[in-house]
Amino acid sequence: MISSYSTVTISHDSASRLIDAAGAAAEDMGKSMSLAVVDPGGELVAFRRMDGAPLLTVGIAQDKAYTAVSFGMPTDQWHSFIAEDDPLRIGIVHTPRLVVFGGGYPIMVDGQMVGGLGVSGGHYSEDMKVAEAALAACLDE
Repeated sequence: MISSYSTVTISHDSASRLIDAAGAAAEDMGKSMSLAVVDPGGELVAFRRMDGAPLLTVGIAQDKAYTAVSFGMPTDQWHSFIAEDDPLRIGIVHTPRLVVFGGGYPIMVDGQMVGGLGVSGGHYSEDMKVAEAALAACLDE
């Protein structure tokens, strides 16, 4: 017998609100960034490259969102996860789209992961602050 299950996904409206909130936080910081929201399958739902954001940030923001939703954990947790495991540390970093530094977060609603948010354009600690501000602004509505 083949069985199935249902998944909940972020709406385009909610993804757009997250992008707007992240853009406002980046502007407050004086940074131009790329901002991405993906659905639970890692597919892009919303994206913005702010004026002046470096071209390289486009793919990194999308990959941060993809990494976060792929394993259900923030990208900044990857470093400590692999740091003491040489085979994993050496091998997994060659995985396409995997990002092991901050700026990617799973988007959780009522205990379910509905997507991922990725931010790129500053130091990863700044990317994290922008993403956290956007999530706080939108999830507390």
